Amino acid sequence: MPRILLGVSGGIAAYKALELVRLATKAGHAVRVVQTPTSERFVGRASFAALTGAPVLTDEFERDPARGAFPGDAPPGHDPIGHLALVGAADAYVIAPASANTIAKLAHGLADNLLTSAALAATCPVVVAPAMNNHMWEHPATRANLETLRARGVTIVEPGVGQLASKGEHGAGRLAEPPELLAAIEAALGMSGLRPLDGLRVLVTAGGTREPIDAVRYIGNRSSGRMGFALAEAAADLGADVTVVAANVELARDSRVTYVDVRTAEELRDAALRAFGRADVLLMAAAVVDFRPALAADHKIKKSAGQDRMQVDLELTPDILAELAAARRPGQTVVGFAAEHGDGALDYGRDKLRRKGLDAIVVNDISRADIGFDAADNEVTIVTADGETGVPRAAKREVARAILETVAGLREHPVLPTEPQGA
Repeated sequence: MPRILLGVSGGIAAYKALELVRLATKAGHAVRVVQTPTSERFVGRASFAALTGAPVLTDEFERDPARGAFPGDAPPGHDPIGHLALVGAADAYVIAPASANTIAKLAHGLADNLLTSAALAATCPVVVAPAMNNHMWEHPATRANLETLRARGVTIVEPGVGQLASKGEHGAGRLAEPPELLAAIEAALGMSGLRPLDGLRVLVTAGGTREPIDAVRYIGNRSSGRMGFALAEAAADLGADVTVVAANVELARDSRVTYVDVRTAEELRDAALRAFGRADVLLMAAAVVDFRPALAADHKIKKSAGQDRMQVDLELTPDILAELAAARRPGQTVVGFAAEHGDGALDYGRDKLRRKGLDAIVVNDISRADIGFDAADNEVTIVTADGETGVPRAAKREVARAILETVAGLREHPVLPTEPQGA
């Protein structure tokens, strides 16, 4: 059972460290936590102690009731030096979140608290996950300090881009998500080969296409891309090399994932066709608009006096999923998604599975306001040739994991998809 020492420095992102501990212990790792005094202003030590089942330390001179032992290990018969014993027994030392101040101390070898003293004494792999305001992240001093740490062999888990702690601020500096952090820790521990999607190339489409009517208006849908991005992040957690074709998605990006931004169905089709040839798995989560204006104006269409309506001639957009499924090579896994409204959703999903020759289709009911489009949660049924699996309402990241477990199972025990019966 690998032993992870987690150092938590001060910052609002400290709350994410709780989820990292939960995921790490769930994965079978033994975790101990050390905190800076400032971090206790954001998350108290009792929360970490409850999740780890072990004492939390904040001071070099504080006695460790566990005498440096990790959960599951017998403590030594003497009281060791705290900051040396904990990090000496650790298989990896992770500092998350790492504030700009802590990063500066680490780069210059300062040891003025328990967290930095343990870092200076660490002989195991060290993983640092920065979190701070975007201006602090972009400052030349911070960049130089990070390069110093990289040169010493420290693994840096880059922060994400998105909404920051200060109201109205947006940019780089968000602490990486806990599953991404755990994946980086396990990679530092040399555990990459244990992940079920290691070495696989996964192509995800996400978001909703927009088909222009004129220079300012379009036909679109309510898809936010949350499900597709959750699939991409979960696939990266499981070891995959992930590419996302993102249609009009305004969400934080994962540094482990390659993104290709598109707007229309035609652009999505072209990008997906280019990437599909090298992919092992396709997860077609994007909501592609079914109809587009047959002729889009290159200027803003003006309304005239007395006009009370405007007619737009629509044509079908390309059936991208059917085209990709028909072009698949042996060994590729193709998963479709069906966002249906109300009764008959499962029947339509089963029919779509057969018609398009898919390995699986994920069906969800968008008539419910609490799941589906632009919601944090989802509830789906995964349909394969072998049957159906219901995934109860959960966060989209958890639903994504369930979908990927099905994908891993299909690849381990392939079931020949039904021959396509026409789109």
